[in-house]
Amino acid sequence: MTSHLISLTFDANDPRRLASFWSGVLGWEMTDDPDDGFVLLPSDDTGFQIDFFPTQEQRAGQNQMHFDLTSESLEEQQQTVARALELGGRHIDIGQLPDEEQVVLADPEGNEFCVIEAGNNFLADTAFIGAINCDGTQEVGYFWSKALGWPLVWDQDEETAIQSPAGGSKIAWGGPPVNPKTGKNRLHLDIAPPVDGDQQAEVDRLVSLGASRIDIGQGEVSWVVMADPDGNEFCVLTPR
Repeated sequence: MTSHLISLTFDANDPRRLASFWSGVLGWEMTDDPDDGFVLLPSDDTGFQIDFFPTQEQRAGQNQMHFDLTSESLEEQQQTVARALELGGRHIDIGQLPDEEQVVLADPEGNEFCVIEAGNNFLADTAFIGAINCDGTQEVGYFWSKALGWPLVWDQDEETAIQSPAGGSKIAWGGPPVNPKTGKNRLHLDIAPPVDGDQQAEVDRLVSLGASRIDIGQGEVSWVVMADPDGNEFCVLTPR
């Protein structure tokens, strides 16, 4: 048994505004979540939803993960950038080289993302969200491959990437050096066992793969908060 990737979740100081921004950029439907958040439902074969939940914590440091958005042409890349800027995004400098063709932006709360140039071979067989690009070790790439049952589609020079057998977005880890965490991550993955699965059995399996249970002050909730081998938080939801 392996878990399914249900959502990528943002901690947001203003979840409605941030969800509205990403709804506009991606063209996904925005709905309310019963737990005081907002959900974006994919309009393509991305394979997961995006959730936004409120936090009082302020963002500190560069995120451990970010989106790479794909482009079919230079014109499409420029249109995506223009749309993001109009919705409240901004250009940022994270040390990218002047000759790089990707455009690095931040959303209204400073979360980084890249609009990748057309013709990028690594993202040729993906969705509009081509990849969830992560700061992480080779070990954590192996962990997530086993956790989700997604095969490795890249494993060179300590860089790894996985993709669902059904296609859609990849998850990639850039290898060392890995930037140190600066508190709880603003973005994390939510996974769940299949309907006929067992949450506790899945938690035990993930622990055997190198994860650990952690307490972030969640209290009595239906999900289990864990950390992967690099210390990145994720949640195991009830079977679905």
